[in-house]
Amino acid sequence: MDRRWSQVKEIRRLRQAERGRRLPAGRQRLALLYPSSYRAGMSSLGFQWIAHQLAEAGFAVERAFLPDEGWTAADGPVLTMESESPLGDFPLLAATVAWELELGCLIRALEASGIPALRAERTAGQHAVLLGGPLTYSNPRPLAPLADALLVGDADETIVPAVEAFFADPGSWHERLAVLAGGWVPGTGSSAPEPARAAEACLPAHARSWSPDTELSDMFLVEAGRGCSRGCSFCVMSRGGSGGMRPVAPERILAAIPAEAPRVGLVGAAVSDHPQLESLLQTLVERGKGVGVSSLRADRVASRPWLAPLLQRAGYRTLTVAADAPSEALRSSIHKGIRAEQLLACSTLAAEHGFRRVKLYAMLGLPGETDEDVDELTELLRSMAAVHPVDLAISPFVPKRRTPLEGHDFAGIKVVERRIRRLDRALRGVAPLKSTSPRWAWVEALLAAGGPEAGEAAVRAVRAGGRFAHWKRALSSSS
Repeated sequence: MDRRWSQVKEIRRLRQAERGRRLPAGRQRLALLYPSSYRAGMSSLGFQWIAHQLAEAGFAVERAFLPDEGWTAADGPVLTMESESPLGDFPLLAATVAWELELGCLIRALEASGIPALRAERTAGQHAVLLGGPLTYSNPRPLAPLADALLVGDADETIVPAVEAFFADPGSWHERLAVLAGGWVPGTGSSAPEPARAAEACLPAHARSWSPDTELSDMFLVEAGRGCSRGCSFCVMSRGGSGGMRPVAPERILAAIPAEAPRVGLVGAAVSDHPQLESLLQTLVERGKGVGVSSLRADRVASRPWLAPLLQRAGYRTLTVAADAPSEALRSSIHKGIRAEQLLACSTLAAEHGFRRVKLYAMLGLPGETDEDVDELTELLRSMAAVHPVDLAISPFVPKRRTPLEGHDFAGIKVVERRIRRLDRALRGVAPLKSTSPRWAWVEALLAAGGPEAGEAAVRAVRAGGRFAHWKRALSSSS
């Protein structure tokens, strides 16, 4: 009881701190779950956009997030933000899943709330689970054993019809959902459809509220463009998978932003490629808005002399760019097209315009990678750090479906760990290094390449305790 009261108190604190438009009451209640923390979920534009659309359609949508890190199923069910109700009280639960490792969180949230994670274990009419989100653009198949239905790809035009069909007649829901673009009913013999692509008229997606308790503190999120025109071979959102970038006109972006919003987050896979970014940023700065940009390419920062000073005026303190591969040869092989001189130019611009530091993202474990490639990254960091303070963030490369690199194997836990140690030793006193876990990247890679059996293995792993050893055993036995 104490833990449940702790969850209620935290929900009330978070709700009180929110600004903007609240979700209204409605006749038909459904829960919308983000299977991670409030801090992460309310930084997701897709999650906020779906909640907004359902609210505008008249549904009583109630958001739910995983409680604090210490929460376990023994502490009671996940409660919704709006009425503090358990997830198990709702006839329909919709959830957006951003990436593979959120499967474990989704399973925990369902089972703690009295909803069997596996569709086969739920009785008819007990609960309906509708899944979608960014993961479906790459590989929705591990979600199949958990879902009664899925919306694959863009759900802008399908989420409301899907929910309307459920409340109109749950008995015919599957038939009506299956004919929607991206609609998939697992267990009926059908295969996953191609991801749906929303019409231009649906853009831009935008938030309804903002909060200080998010990764993007007090930031109103709005879409600057959808898709990407670049051809990076590791990325699900490259032009091959997304159909190219569709920039949103500045006037439509500006019209979506509330006057009282203190900060604006421009969201998209390639925001710095927006053809009218300068005028958009200039207008926001003149209106006194702080601005965040979700994706900055080093070549754009280096070639557009107005970009760094505008970002600094908009409140940027850290200039964040990506090398992605550790060497120029590897960047060329994955079609990244970023040169060392452009990354070095970002350090110079950061120093000139008063940024506190540069943050550089890179992957290790790419196909064909050698120690010499890793050493080249060390030399690049040394050159950048000589100009301005720089931090390095490393992620192990995970091959994804629907990309040119999907057929490659994960490099191996020990290989990636050894290369991280090599980098860390070489950069001591030069640049701080943080890395995501190679062990959990291995789990992510198996889920990313897997089918329904990977989703079933995820359930076994969570039920066994959810530690890495449990995941390793469950995934190894399913392959």
